[in-house]
Amino acid sequence: MPLRPARWVPLVLAAALAVSTLGVPAGATSYDAGLSTPREDSYYPDHGDPGVDTLHYGLDLTWHRARRTMSGVADIRLRATAAAPSFQLDLAHSLTVSQVTVDGAPAASSHAGDVLRVDVPVVADQRYDVRVVYRGTPRPVHAPTTRGDFDTIGMNVTRDGQLWTMQEPYGAFTWYPVNDHPSDKALYDVRVTVPRPWVGVSNGRLVSQRRTAKQTITRFHLAHPAASYLTTLAVGPYAHRTAKGPHGLPLSYWLPAGSVGRYLKALRHVPADLRWLERRLGRYPFESAGVVVVPGASAMETQTMITFGRKTWGRPLEAREVMVHELAHQWWGDTVTPSDWRDLWMNEGMAMYVQSRWAADHTDTSWAQQVDMFRVFNWIAREEQGGPGAYDPEMFATDCVYLCTAMMYETLRKKVGDRDFWRIVRQWPQRQPDANVDRAGFERYVERVTGDELTSFFKRWLNRASWPQAPEWPSA
Repeated sequence: MPLRPARWVPLVLAAALAVSTLGVPAGATSYDAGLSTPREDSYYPDHGDPGVDTLHYGLDLTWHRARRTMSGVADIRLRATAAAPSFQLDLAHSLTVSQVTVDGAPAASSHAGDVLRVDVPVVADQRYDVRVVYRGTPRPVHAPTTRGDFDTIGMNVTRDGQLWTMQEPYGAFTWYPVNDHPSDKALYDVRVTVPRPWVGVSNGRLVSQRRTAKQTITRFHLAHPAASYLTTLAVGPYAHRTAKGPHGLPLSYWLPAGSVGRYLKALRHVPADLRWLERRLGRYPFESAGVVVVPGASAMETQTMITFGRKTWGRPLEAREVMVHELAHQWWGDTVTPSDWRDLWMNEGMAMYVQSRWAADHTDTSWAQQVDMFRVFNWIAREEQGGPGAYDPEMFATDCVYLCTAMMYETLRKKVGDRDFWRIVRQWPQRQPDANVDRAGFERYVERVTGDELTSFFKRWLNRASWPQAPEWPSA
């Protein structure tokens, strides 16, 4: 997710039941790639359950535009991490559950608030195929932030019946039953049925698109496990265009049908910007990349299919800079994802740093001016929001995790030298793809690369809620 810029700086499982319908390869029913070590979040413990490790979601979704109603069948393969008399998933109270089965047998359940509890005993490390049938009108929920470009998260329904979602740090539960926490990654297959001529769009590779007299049916396959906040769904009057990125990488653009030319003109730089990123971050970590443009006011690094709000498009150069930020997240945040929301700084700070390096190469704002911006916010933002590794939970994704951390990364570069710093930037996402990480693991890795003891360095930069002295402005 990009930082809302200051006005004076640059824009800165599936079960066997679902296999035949969703096109999962025959025999691929273990989904070991989705194995995770879920945890209870230190910031938002009401979302996600460490007793559940979801391996695969097979979502079959139908949008009834005239009635503003979604009907869904979610086939979920999950692993119990401990023995328990029941298990639970996150699901919004605005969605009504009509049936739950476990391994094909009807299961007793209760749906109180935003928690779906399934009263079936589970055994540690045993896998289960869970089906949930539900319907309702999705609604977004309050976002724990003071940002100006969004105050809700989850699924939105526009006046004319379009669907779009951005759901960081949680909000996937507003449109499907889910273990809604970044520490639990899973594989996805999604089928979306919508009224013609509209189209449904989700993450990953477009497997098929079929039109009937009244409907459009699209199917998407996500080959790498993703955190729930990095999933997306959009329904609207979309036109589909394709392109090629580095080493033949398939690029897929879903654009408002009446404005295709405008957006294609802005997106023509994506292949070049991906090459720029690959020179610094290594080979792009997924099988495809893409963009879906939605009626929102922000942008989100949803895995392989960036969700880009129309209102964020703005001027072409600014939009391109935001796109670079979201593309950088495919490495820092998507393939390697924090296991706790306290560590949001790790990926947002690096995406900010890389975005600013790109801006220094492509705009009239120098690197010295970019660092001046980091320096000023390192002093200002801490006073209000706390340190980037100990920010106020009601100020999610505000300045400190972006700009204070970017200043920390620049200070680290000067401390350890360019060679070791850029080795860290490049190798960290490449050495452990599809993983979840935490601060302690990152610190150990940096110390191993550099040979330096850096505990006090990270503690000072990430925990401190104030800075000793305001910087002069500008310094260069």
